[in-house]
Amino acid sequence: MVNVIGLGYIGLPTALMLASHGVEVVGTDYNKELVDTLNAGKTTFEEKGLDELFCDAVKGGIKFTTEYQKTDMYVVSVPTPYDSFSKKVDACYVVAAVNSVLDICEKGSIVVVESTVSPGTIDKYVRPAIEERGFVIGEDIHLVHAPERIIPGNMVYELLHNNRTIGADSVEVGEKVKEMYASFCEGDIVVTDIRTAEMTKVVENTFRAVNIAFANELAKICRHDDMDVYEIIKICNMHPRVNILQPGPGVGGHCISVDPWFLVGDYPSLTNVINESMKINDSMPDFVLNRIYEIMKENNMTDISRVGLYGLSYKEDVDDCRESPTLQLLESQSRHLATGLKVYDPMIAKDLVENQYHDFDSFLEDVDMVVVMVGHSEIKNNLQKLEGKIVLDTRNVCGKGVYKI
Repeated sequence: MVNVIGLGYIGLPTALMLASHGVEVVGTDYNKELVDTLNAGKTTFEEKGLDELFCDAVKGGIKFTTEYQKTDMYVVSVPTPYDSFSKKVDACYVVAAVNSVLDICEKGSIVVVESTVSPGTIDKYVRPAIEERGFVIGEDIHLVHAPERIIPGNMVYELLHNNRTIGADSVEVGEKVKEMYASFCEGDIVVTDIRTAEMTKVVENTFRAVNIAFANELAKICRHDDMDVYEIIKICNMHPRVNILQPGPGVGGHCISVDPWFLVGDYPSLTNVINESMKINDSMPDFVLNRIYEIMKENNMTDISRVGLYGLSYKEDVDDCRESPTLQLLESQSRHLATGLKVYDPMIAKDLVENQYHDFDSFLEDVDMVVVMVGHSEIKNNLQKLEGKIVLDTRNVCGKGVYKI
């Protein structure tokens, strides 16, 4: 049996995928409301294919509980925030989960940490926590790091098809964990050491963050001299060795917006490019806010409450708001003692912010200016509804004739 610890955006799909492919699985989470929802037959977030996967997993016998299970294999998938000042990873949730495993696990159990951590985190925090309890690593307990590689909006497909990395102290244990993931993973599964596995995941997301930052900096340069950044990128990308990404209103989610800071926190004197790239990406919500004020002034608008932000999630067609650029923009506005922006997102059912709408037409009726923060399918399929509105398009989904970042 495999006990999956943490049933959030990564842990739940992983548990469901294992159970739907013949592995006996119990999913554990401290959140009783979440567990009750799953036991009632409902998933806890929107994701393409997740409901179907849930049904398959239930047929496969998956169980959900708030209790840790006595077994020989654990998959820990809990959050890893970072300290906003030092930028270092906060491994408290991982350590707490491992300690709870140690309370009940069998001798020789394998603990697989899926949570993304900075290089050396397991050596600095997890191993000492285990040794303090009197366990001998490699005998009483085996440590493995198997970072996830999936993205909201395409989780089910990527779980099946993306390559995986397994970091273990011994090849034998690594191969055993590889066998578990191979029950569903059709991609290549590489077995290496733990520190290498830690580093590869963080480096992958850092690579993406740096490339996004380049596009965002280009947008700022082009805005300064009134050039079309999208036309410039399109022409540049016709070169066979150039592939510039698209700029945007900021970077959200719990990977690209967070993981590179782990490297900055651990290697502050060696991460100049990474540090500056993250600062550029973090500056984009403020850049968009300034664009809103510029466009309002150009159009003789004085009432900020007649401006609406379309999109609360951090990317299109998902309900994941972690590190959302829209939330960052609203926070920035509140720091300037200004409020009033209206907000709408078709993917978000709960009230998360003030002035949040749950109907597109009602939202449009109450605003004169629409700021497209997220390119949901809804707005791409209803661009005609924006006619007569002042539009700031931060996602380049509206074509020509509107304001851009």
